[in-house]
Amino acid sequence: MKRGTERADVVIVGAGFTGLSAALELKKAGIDFLLLEARDRVGGRVESRRNGLGERIDSGGQFLCEDMPELMSLVEARGKTFVETFVDGDFITHPSMPVEQAERTYVTAMAIRGRMNGIEPDDPSIAGLTVAAWLDRQKDPADAKAAFRSMIEGLWCLALEKMPLWHLIDNDRRITNEVPELQYSLRETMQSLADDLAGDLGDHVRLNEPVMRVERARQGMRIVSGSGVIGAREVLIALPPATAAKLDFQPALPAALKNALDVWESGAVIKILVRYARPFWRERSLSGMVMWRDLPGLFACDASKDDDHAALVVFIGGPLALLCRKLGDAALRDEVTAKLADALGPDAADILDFSQRDWTDDRWSGGAYSDLIVDVTAREAERTIVAGAPPVHFASSELSPSFPGYVEGAIVAGRIASRKIIANVQSAIATSASGS
Repeated sequence: MKRGTERADVVIVGAGFTGLSAALELKKAGIDFLLLEARDRVGGRVESRRNGLGERIDSGGQFLCEDMPELMSLVEARGKTFVETFVDGDFITHPSMPVEQAERTYVTAMAIRGRMNGIEPDDPSIAGLTVAAWLDRQKDPADAKAAFRSMIEGLWCLALEKMPLWHLIDNDRRITNEVPELQYSLRETMQSLADDLAGDLGDHVRLNEPVMRVERARQGMRIVSGSGVIGAREVLIALPPATAAKLDFQPALPAALKNALDVWESGAVIKILVRYARPFWRERSLSGMVMWRDLPGLFACDASKDDDHAALVVFIGGPLALLCRKLGDAALRDEVTAKLADALGPDAADILDFSQRDWTDDRWSGGAYSDLIVDVTAREAERTIVAGAPPVHFASSELSPSFPGYVEGAIVAGRIASRKIIANVQSAIATSASGS
């Protein structure tokens, strides 16, 4: 049923953690707002589903660590239960290699990453270089370079051939955790935290409300959805850049801003939770963590909630995800099961439940954990998007000064954008009240 034209001081498009965090700040400041979400839930790339056993599981963003202060603070304030990721025991690299060689390979791969991050992003010697081109120039052993590729494509879910070196360095430098990012998950799921935040916003949140068009009107903005039109002073597009680029803006955005949005590509990832009757890998003094050197982007680790909830989470990222999604569900299950059995032994084939979520080309968020710039010349893209075209503003985890691509980054980005919008709205209200 269509509504007539409504009004709000601010409309936020997208109820992921960026939009939710911005909305909470607006609420604290007493600013009238509406938060529109195309999906039937909040959370964006954070999501939970029921598996075949009826258990609520994280099918999207899941992990956090104590070096993510904003997210940790929210989790603690909402009384969530931390589940510490099991890491005791040996880490498996596959195909297998002697322990000493595996340790050397890991140390060397991390040294490659450290060497990369020692380069200044604006160093003219790396202009035009992709990560793949730079890696080819390194004189490290092939095993270490393969491990580096698997690590980076697993983290960012795009081929190294697409990643500008300066962009990866800049992103990596903003990810400042000293403890492993897989340190914790939440017993109640990360989605439950998003639901709690939305609960505080009440009927200011509207689900199943995809925005069709954002119009700059004579007085303010008009946001057109399938349900009607909302007039607003300011608009925050709280979407990943590649998704924001698909919105219809009337009139068109300034050319520099449109071009800045167009240089991003979403990663590809398939996330799988495999449930077992017992954590059999621990019986063999294994951590459950496996990295496949011959299949860059394939990674597994322990995701058990307790001894009665034994589970491994498997991530398939980047080019490998694009190949695997063509297999079909049954063939993919067979393939992943065989890979787990090769790495961890025959018990890995004795599965209670196999739940997979393909995030590639997701309709409302575009793909994996994060978008990346894929144009080596687009050095001003982030700054251009953050500057926006007021009263149209943009924010997303990708644009955060800390932890881009993570929930932590989304929270920070939403709060930063909200401060600018609050100042603008308060100034406009004051001007209107004074009759100026």
